[in-house]
Amino acid sequence: MHLGKISVRPRVPAAIERLEEVAYNLWWSWHTEAQALYGRLDPALWDTLNHNPIKLLHRIEQAKLDAAASDPDFLTAYAEVMAAFDHYMSPDTPTWYGTHHAGKQDQVIAYFSAEFGLHEALPIYSGGLGILSGDHCKEASDLGLPFVGVGFLYPQGYFTQRIDQEGQQQAEYEKIDFAEVPALPALDAQGGELLISVDLPGRTVYAKIWRIQVGRIPIFLMDTDVPRNVPQDRELSARLYGGDREMRISQEIVLGIGGVRAVMALGYDPAVWHMNEGHSAFLGLERVRRKVQDAGLSFDEAVEAVRANTLFTTHTPVPAGNDAFAFELVDKFFWQYWGQLRLNREQFIEFARQELPWGPQYSMTVLALRLSGFANGVSQLHGEVSREMWRFLWPETPIDEVPIGAITNGVHTQTWLAQELKHLYSRYLPTDWVEQIEDPKIWDAIDDIPDSELWAVHQQRKDEMVRFVRQRVRRQYLRHGESTQRIARADQILNPNALIIGFARRFATYKRAMLIFHDLERITRILNDPQRPVQIIFSGKAHPDDEPGKALIQQVYEISQQPEFAGKIVFLENYDMNIARHLISGVDIWLNTPRRPREASGTSGQKAALSGVPNFSVLDGWWEEGYDGSNGWAIGENREFKDLATQDEADAYSLYTTLEEEIIPTFYDRDTSTAVPSAWVQIMKNSIRTCAPRFSMRRMVIEYTERYYLPAAEQGERYQVEDWALAKQMVDWRASLRSRWHNVRAELGSLPTEIVTVGDPVQIQAKVWLDGITPSDVAVELVAGEQNGDGELINTVPMPMNLIEQDGDATLYSANFTPERSGALAVAVRVRAGRQYQIDPIEPGLLVRWA
Repeated sequence: MHLGKISVRPRVPAAIERLEEVAYNLWWSWHTEAQALYGRLDPALWDTLNHNPIKLLHRIEQAKLDAAASDPDFLTAYAEVMAAFDHYMSPDTPTWYGTHHAGKQDQVIAYFSAEFGLHEALPIYSGGLGILSGDHCKEASDLGLPFVGVGFLYPQGYFTQRIDQEGQQQAEYEKIDFAEVPALPALDAQGGELLISVDLPGRTVYAKIWRIQVGRIPIFLMDTDVPRNVPQDRELSARLYGGDREMRISQEIVLGIGGVRAVMALGYDPAVWHMNEGHSAFLGLERVRRKVQDAGLSFDEAVEAVRANTLFTTHTPVPAGNDAFAFELVDKFFWQYWGQLRLNREQFIEFARQELPWGPQYSMTVLALRLSGFANGVSQLHGEVSREMWRFLWPETPIDEVPIGAITNGVHTQTWLAQELKHLYSRYLPTDWVEQIEDPKIWDAIDDIPDSELWAVHQQRKDEMVRFVRQRVRRQYLRHGESTQRIARADQILNPNALIIGFARRFATYKRAMLIFHDLERITRILNDPQRPVQIIFSGKAHPDDEPGKALIQQVYEISQQPEFAGKIVFLENYDMNIARHLISGVDIWLNTPRRPREASGTSGQKAALSGVPNFSVLDGWWEEGYDGSNGWAIGENREFKDLATQDEADAYSLYTTLEEEIIPTFYDRDTSTAVPSAWVQIMKNSIRTCAPRFSMRRMVIEYTERYYLPAAEQGERYQVEDWALAKQMVDWRASLRSRWHNVRAELGSLPTEIVTVGDPVQIQAKVWLDGITPSDVAVELVAGEQNGDGELINTVPMPMNLIEQDGDATLYSANFTPERSGALAVAVRVRAGRQYQIDPIEPGLLVRWA
């Protein structure tokens, strides 16, 4: 007998039919009332389906939908959610951007990222970079920015992590059914599904464009799993961060070059292009190619035009973490491309060349920096590290003036704040606090929350987390085929009244997951104190090819299985956004032990701080800025060490001592009448009050808008008018200077011999020989600072010198310098190329002369 199969979906009743509409807009992912509405339909199924409303509506029993459609309470909640959604989406609803920057809604910002972490229902993210991108898009929507995201829709997503009985990470891939995720095909002007193409060696590769709606903004994701491609190319976008170097460069060609073609085919002409990390750097080359081919610009003119409105954000504080490709691979993939830029091979290679210990490479970060007029790191410390790492692109420039700024990462408050905490904050903060999250004054009211109320909500979240962890561990034991007795013990792991430490992040060696076990005897004693017990929850994935990272997971798991740690240490498999939400608001303290300064920023601790969970962290990334002595604890010292072993020893000693002498006593010091740890709750309040506004995504996106997006849009428009006239003028001006620059020289005048007092002005003069160059084409500057042990100028402050008179062949310049600090100061004079409307005063390959 032959049996056929028919898939039957339930019909959503007319009374609640808009549940399907809202399910395709990820607005619901940061509005807890909408999530609760879907959850009410079938709570168990909602959890089983990882909170995916589309799957829910496809698989729920018809009777449950019919019951909801006739339930007055459900219909009331439904009406409220639909009203909130309509108000949010209405073009008449005021937004921050519309209010503060009226008339600029047509200045579209195109934001490129290799991954977007929007919700666990769409598993196309691996970790911090993707979560940050997703949060960035949500906040851009909240603020009303004219914004589009561009990336990949990976049919197999990132892997599902399973921990086997030996503690080994197993990676499982399951193809995403696009009919059951909030993604729809992007359509062209004729209403057909949009395909774009790029050329790879010996063939053309096609990509379908999917649209994901995130509140008010779209994200367009490319998918090469289409019938027109050969099997190997259908796998190009299959997995996030999978495959060999050929796969990687192919993916980045599709992301960068294909992404530009997708944006243009969709009818956008972005005013600003933002590369979130170097994976998409080829977008700059494609934009240059278009200007060379379509506008008739030279390569240099096109580069000038592209730089004018391009921003690059770097996230990687070590050279090895930045994508770079062997020249042979670049030859294979670009031999037909560089001619379209009017370059030869040597010029093309040299443009992105980086010398590395293992040989010269074609660096995506160098390429991105050369094609961007704006660049930034993701914390203040990371900005310093980045300026040091990439300073070779700006020779003869003091490190403080290397033009890589810093905007510290933040988190999207409404995505990460638990509903119970949101309700608590809303009772004490001003009524419109959600619209003013970035304002520190708003958060002063946190101190008005009674200690008992904050502690009660925290305990509620903690109890929910313990229930969740037990359920997940029980499921893991069942999969392992464990005994009935062991499965039953899963319901006893973790004591909700104990101090619970959370450690959840990507398992990479520099994050030092094993640091807390540096002295196993000491941590055993700490965790087994019957009067003041301490427990630890670990979670996190290692990249499938990262064998040392996977070994760390196995070590943690093996320790957790030792009898003395049974039920006190838990490794929770398959870390995702759902697990993260439970942990950041359920543990008592958030542990972070990166090897300084390897953490670019980190955001999990920001989410914990927002939730009233204090941080216990190395002073790296964002925590170096966030820690103030009252809102958490620091591990180690703010300094470098002679070797890694010494650093580990010092940090482990600090960790144990702080835990034993400060954290544990404070947590267990309870008020005799209320049993509330008042001193601990005050630290919780300090954590919320100091970190919630400063490390909010709202603050971050406003800062990006005002420091980078708006200036880049203005500059891009300025360079484009009159057939790119300014770009052409700048290239001609620079070429003219370069022909005479070898004869430019400067001489510092005499300095005062007497001791100078702070606040007293000092006149400093210099003679400059310009060899016929017009003074208006240069900037003569006095640069004051300090001299380090290597003889370099640091902590520099440049100031313009004024032209005084012509002295024969020389030009006399003068400046009044007023010292603001005492000590040995160093001063120098430099002459650099300087002209109005320069993209940046300090340009790559800058023409400069020091006296």
